[in-house]
Amino acid sequence: MSIPFISAEEAAAHIKNGDNVALSGFTPSGTPKIVPLAIADMATALHKKGEPFKINLYTGASTNEFVDGALSNADAIGNRAPYQGNPTTRQSVNKGLINFYDPHLSHMSQDIRYGFIGDIDVAIVEVTEMSPSGEFVLGAGLGMAPTIVKLAKKVIIEYCSYYQTSFRGFHDIYMPADPPARREIPIYKPTDRIGSQVLRIDPAKIIGVVPSNESESVKSFTRLNDTTRAIGYNAAAFLASEIKKGRIPKQFLPIQSGVGNVANAALYGLNENNDIPHFQMFTEVVQDAVTDLMENGKCTFASTCALAFSDKTMLHFMDNVNFYRDKIIMRPGEITNHPELVRRLGLIAMNTALECDIYGNVNSTHVNGTYMMNGIGGSGDFARNAWLSIFLTPSIQKDGAISTIVPMVTHVDHNEHDVRVIVTDQGVADLRNKAPMQRAREIIENCVHPDYKQLMWDYLKICRQGHMPHNLKAAFAMHQTFQELGDMRLTDFSKFE
Repeated sequence: MSIPFISAEEAAAHIKNGDNVALSGFTPSGTPKIVPLAIADMATALHKKGEPFKINLYTGASTNEFVDGALSNADAIGNRAPYQGNPTTRQSVNKGLINFYDPHLSHMSQDIRYGFIGDIDVAIVEVTEMSPSGEFVLGAGLGMAPTIVKLAKKVIIEYCSYYQTSFRGFHDIYMPADPPARREIPIYKPTDRIGSQVLRIDPAKIIGVVPSNESESVKSFTRLNDTTRAIGYNAAAFLASEIKKGRIPKQFLPIQSGVGNVANAALYGLNENNDIPHFQMFTEVVQDAVTDLMENGKCTFASTCALAFSDKTMLHFMDNVNFYRDKIIMRPGEITNHPELVRRLGLIAMNTALECDIYGNVNSTHVNGTYMMNGIGGSGDFARNAWLSIFLTPSIQKDGAISTIVPMVTHVDHNEHDVRVIVTDQGVADLRNKAPMQRAREIIENCVHPDYKQLMWDYLKICRQGHMPHNLKAAFAMHQTFQELGDMRLTDFSKFE
């Protein structure tokens, strides 16, 4: 069967108001770019005529300016899941213009297969190689691609020629059976292969192929500063001490690392600590730091859902692709984040927090408990099931006006039962085998910035007795002080005595 080449505008014309549209990719990596821009342009034109147009958008994780940015600017998104990181989309979510649903990333593909969101009308998939028989090689990100091409009524292919290399062999495409027929997922070490190197799509579903030559358009990470360097140092020193105490095997365990500058810094901390042995990764993304770790031999292998590289690092990867061919494998997000595998492999999970409270609860998503930042992503998949669940955060933000350690978090994404270790630039709080008041003392003593340490002790003095002491009138006083005066340090807990 011959698959026609079509323009992005022709492809967009097949998408109707109210359609459920699903995309390949995970973070900007492997996400279609040209067709979403055409959909945004079509939406803008229809809105000028007074005609309604919004799609319900489902992706592997966050996307980029081509997708969330353009579609949000065009007011073309109705429902959105499971994760976003675009400023315009964030504004629309917080204004109620987009209905944002925030599931764990490992749930999204199976939620679609279980019928929880309805039919997938159109799937848009970025590929880097293709054949008329329906075999396609994906690019730098996989996401939900196997599920959405299987279930979609129509498929649009975006063929990207930007990559000056072949991704053939980097993918391991596997989709578990649905209950009650599901068996174990047969991965017992990060290097195991269980699926196909190519994505198979029924040619009869394919509307056409849209040529593209766009990069992921990801900026380089912020350079390490004193704060992020200290967080990475503290995390690595803690893990090295756990090896010496025999609580982590001497050969070490696979690493999972979240997204962003702090997570990237934590990987550099592992790289610089000579007491950390060579290790493998089983994670949802690999970032720029991983290329450095691989080239100096610290990280020997990485199983991931996406190569979340900056454009600069992606060019370096392409120039040295043969070095990486036996060191990286990409899998669907429901495999990289699957609780069964996280528990079986014994991952050391390192994820970031917006704020933590003195008892170990973590807020990863909502500023002041109200305003969505990005979403929970995959952190919950790993936190509950990891060998060690570590959360990283700077001790202060906004030049010290905000403490990230507070009496009570304003929103709970990871409760105290799942948080084992908290690391800030100040130090490490090991919360294992500790009752609430013991955790509070551990966190205040080791993780709170000096500007706030006395405030935290002052809060505990005014709390009612109980298993987890709180003063409900004062629990959010620091947040309220910041809203009113612009600086949490001005909080006066004595008025609540």
